[in-house]
Amino acid sequence: MQRVLSGVQPSGRLHIGNYFGALRHFVPLQDDYEALYCVVDLHAITTPQEPARLRAATLETAAAFLAAGLSPERATLFHQSGVPAHAELAWLLNCVVRVGWLERMTQFKDKTGSHREAASAGLYVYPALMAADILVYRAQKVPVGEDQKQHLELVRDIAAKFNHDWCDGEEYFPPPEPLIDAAGARVMSLRDGRRKMSKSDQGDAACIYLRDSSDDIARKLRRAKSDADALPSAEILGDSARPSAELLAARPEAWNLLGIWRAANSETWNDTLARFAGRGFSDLKNELTELLVEIVVPVGTEMDRLLADGDEIQKILARGAEKARALAEPVVRGAAERMGLLR
Repeated sequence: MQRVLSGVQPSGRLHIGNYFGALRHFVPLQDDYEALYCVVDLHAITTPQEPARLRAATLETAAAFLAAGLSPERATLFHQSGVPAHAELAWLLNCVVRVGWLERMTQFKDKTGSHREAASAGLYVYPALMAADILVYRAQKVPVGEDQKQHLELVRDIAAKFNHDWCDGEEYFPPPEPLIDAAGARVMSLRDGRRKMSKSDQGDAACIYLRDSSDDIARKLRRAKSDADALPSAEILGDSARPSAELLAARPEAWNLLGIWRAANSETWNDTLARFAGRGFSDLKNELTELLVEIVVPVGTEMDRLLADGDEIQKILARGAEKARALAEPVVRGAAERMGLLR
């Protein structure tokens, strides 16, 4: 059975973009792969975090994994900092990755903008930590979205360079392959359909969070940005599997709400467009509210139950970290030995 690994950062409240784009798709993978899922708290501290809030967010993220249907008996769920081999291998890989490779990474530029000099060194080199997250388990498959493909290509480059430089042609680190389809939908902001729904958005009108009530969901969708035209049809979409860049740019809010419906209902684009073609936004918002309440509220209720007894989650994470350490420690030890370090 091949090994799959993915992680979610505990940097804010989880929303439907996290659920439809990742968490929901992780669950069936635990039946087909040896699945490892990680709350990547070491990644979170590349930007300043309030300690108590980070600890709470780590537990909440783990609760979301479990509420989505992850089974601790069938998958390994753990927190990244509970497995020191992640950080140790990251340093070894920092000595392998080239500065020019890091300079090409667009996400660092996007996150820092004109404040590059004030960013932490951790934020700059975190792709090496992400590579360590994957390679320390020799994971063959990684669920990624389209916007993460560049990072996985870097992981493959780092693995190839390590193998070339230190392993005499041996494939010590197998190059991981992406599971693009497993990463699901890209959900955009309810206030601006051109921007991705983000845990870091100021205020809560732009996001539907997994612990929102049915009233919260109805209110946010009712106020979600729309336009005056009727909803588009399948004929406008044509034969393509998804809206073109031109269509998305022309009516981003329409395509976003339709895309959320499509993701929530597991429909094709053509089926969704056939359902709502020519109708008004109010119809879509009403039906989408009913659907999201049906899906999201039970997840949030289960998260609330789990978080009411934080000890249960901490025990699950501790058991998962113990299992993960048993897999990771021999790998990082072998990597260090190949680089000439005494063990």
